[in-house]
Amino acid sequence: MNLLHDIAFGKVDEFVNSFIEIPKGSMNKIEYRYEENIFVLDRVEPEIFAKPVNYGFIPQTWDEDNDPLDTLVITSEPLSTGLMVKAKVVGVLNFVDDGEPDHKIICVPEDDRNEGNTINDLTDLPKRLIEKLEHHFTHYKDLKKPGSTVVEGWGNKDEAWKLIMDCNKRYSSKFSKS
Repeated sequence: MNLLHDIAFGKVDEFVNSFIEIPKGSMNKIEYRYEENIFVLDRVEPEIFAKPVNYGFIPQTWDEDNDPLDTLVITSEPLSTGLMVKAKVVGVLNFVDDGEPDHKIICVPEDDRNEGNTINDLTDLPKRLIEKLEHHFTHYKDLKKPGSTVVEGWGNKDEAWKLIMDCNKRYSSKFSKS
């Protein structure tokens, strides 16, 4: 089973499926390589750039950076690499990496009985978490290529869903069996 191709992206306006690549707090840049159907260690980042939240992707989507659409899954504990999370979409981080749009869908597990069930929109997130995410994505490549990443702002959940649907259409065009 290929995680990109064989699992649906989710259900419109209800949830997305997200596969975790990098657990919250990890310095390991782990990527899913859909061509080989494996998770690989791409690199180890400096400790100061550990991921502030879980990082993953939505199956059957394709963003403008020629990768599946990324997710930032907010939980109090780290989630394991390879875990599929049924997640509620709350917004989008509009982000550019090396001149290419590289959006991040912000979400929480659909049934998180700690704090996640009270998060329905970006406005429900702590201001400090928003600041941490902006700082992380603005600076995580500074030691290698300063200025190569730009946070362009945030979008609400309606904008996030529009992007998810656009990325699903792009995926269908790219991978359609012709």
